[in-house]
Order: sequence, then C-alpha cells, then structure tokens
Amino acid sequence: MDVKSDFLNGLIEEDIYVDQPPGFVDYENPNHVYKLKRALYGLKQAPRSWYGRLRNFLIEKSFVKGQVDKTLFIKRSNNELLVVQMYVDDIVFGATNETLCKEFSSSMHKKFEMSMIGELNFFLGLQVKQMKHGTFLSQTKYCTELIKKFGMEKCKETSSPMTTSTYFDLDEKVKLVYESRYRGMIGSLLYLTVSRQYICLVFACVQGFRLILRNLT
Repeated sequence: MDVKSDFLNGLIEEDIYVDQPPGFVDYENPNHVYKLKRALYGLKQAPRSWYGRLRNFLIEKSFVKGQVDKTLFIKRSNNELLVVQMYVDDIVFGATNETLCKEFSSSMHKKFEMSMIGELNFFLGLQVKQMKHGTFLSQTKYCTELIKKFGMEKCKETSSPMTTSTYFDLDEKVKLVYESRYRGMIGSLLYLTVSRQYICLVFACVQGFRLILRNLT
C-alpha cells in the first residue's frame, strides 16, 4: 500500500515557524510567520515525525518493532504472523492468514489516506514472484539497469575483477574521476552486498558489474 502525502501526516512536537509562502501573504501582516502543526515536505523533522506517528499507531495495534531493522514491525496472533515493512510512503505487508491482512488494511485506511497497489512485484530493486510453492526474489533487472546506467555494457567479463599483480602508483596525467559518478557506482554495489556478501570482491574493480550479472542470472 501507498500512503498519500505521508509527511503531512507527521505531527510536530517542537515549535517550528515558517515564512508566509509566495501567493499566500497576508498583506495586513506581511511580517508575521506561520506556526506548523504538521510536517511539510522539505522539513528536516518530516521523516522522523511521520515515522514516529506510524510507529506509535502500529505499537498500539499490538505490533512489535524489529530489534535490527527499526522499520520492520511484527504481530503474532494465535500462532499466526503478520509482518509489516515500511519505506517512507510505501508499506509492504504479508501474513500467514489472509484475515490478518484484511484487518491491517482496514485499520490503516481508517487512520490514514491510503491507496492499495496490489500484489508485490517490484520493490527497492527486488523482483518478487509469488508462487504456490514459495516466493522467488531476483535482482537481475536492478543489475542490468546499473550496467546500462554506468556504460558497462561492452566491458569484458572476467572470473576475477582484478589481477593480484597489479601495481598502484600515482598517475598525474590520468583524467580526473567524476566524484558523483564514482559514489553512485559504489553506493549501488553497497546496496547489492547487503544481501549478497559473495559479491563483495566486486568492489576491487568497477568492471565487476558484469560478474554480478552473471552470478545473479
């Protein structure tokens, strides 16, 4: 499910004031400011206030917050299990009993303005295929898009990203590396290694993108 205008659901606990926005200026009191009651997009406190309100709501509904992942909430009822994972305005949930899903969906709609997206197929770079015998997860699409994004389609595949005899030395004539592009590559690889530690070696060389794709497919 998707939360509509999620940050606007966050309640502000401290005093925060903002200037009068263009087009809504009170000409009788042009120097006055507004005191916020709810969070706004762009406000630093907005993500925290929204998370806090949703967390408190779920805990009131007998959910338990995850010890490692603080955005994971679990509810147990009569040997049945309901799992809720939140990511900003997207909420993924599933249960061992369909009744628990319906009850959770109903309670969320009563509290917040929600829209149901349907069965989970793609989420945060993960392809999800639900079958009778289990659920299949894949990151092939995510890796393929990364290869295209960073122009690695024509790179040569290799069993090892870098030879052990490589010698590093200062090269003053080499072209400068685009910092934002390099950080994007490393960040993308970091995201993959969260669940796939066997590809950590890829960090030795950006050309390891090909190695990742081959291992995933």
